[in-house]
Amino acid sequence: MIELLFSAEAWAALLTLTALEIVLGIDNVIFLSVIVSRIPEAQARRARQIGLALALIFRILLLSLLVWLIGLTQAVLTLKGMDFSWRDIILIGGGLFLIAKATHEIHGEMEAREEAGDRASGRSAFFWVIVQIIIIDMVFSLDSIITAIGMAQDLAIMIAAVVIACLIMYVSSGPVAKFVVEHPTTKMLALAFLVLIGVALVADGFQFHIPRGYIYFAIAFSAAVEFFNVLAKRNRKKAPN
Repeated sequence: MIELLFSAEAWAALLTLTALEIVLGIDNVIFLSVIVSRIPEAQARRARQIGLALALIFRILLLSLLVWLIGLTQAVLTLKGMDFSWRDIILIGGGLFLIAKATHEIHGEMEAREEAGDRASGRSAFFWVIVQIIIIDMVFSLDSIITAIGMAQDLAIMIAAVVIACLIMYVSSGPVAKFVVEHPTTKMLALAFLVLIGVALVADGFQFHIPRGYIYFAIAFSAAVEFFNVLAKRNRKKAPN
């Protein structure tokens, strides 16, 4: 363990894996920001804390069960000549859940069934938010950790990278969620991202890998356009009539 502190290779692996885990955590942050936007701010803060704590716990738990996790990649079902593992089935189910959830939210926004600023309240709403966070945390954690196993061989490095990434997710989730609430158009954009991510998860489950670089580039480009749109709108409001 001590020798890892003085190993350049270990530090390089830690930095690389941490960067990868942060990028993969973008999905988690977007989902959290959207899903908590319908409950009061106090509950939303608690939901974010619980959600990210669960994300960390799931990731460390999966890392400690490497033998079981590797077993999830073995074929358990064959349909029309295509083999499916438990990982594939979980990714397909999680992707379909994301697509369905995002589509439902988009429908609600388009129908404008709620007044602007109105949020669901009560224990029931909070409970269902936590349930949805748990479901998607499990899917994202599985995908994230299987990727980590392929990049690093030392369990201590993988756990350190996951903890650092989750801390950064925790720090960034609050400002992102606040921005989504204050700028309704960004919520629609975030929902579109979730549909895109859901499609990518389903494709992975069917063993058709869509390079994540394409998806993250699309997200970054759209987010940049929306940022300048929000900035221009703010400047127009400040400009004298």
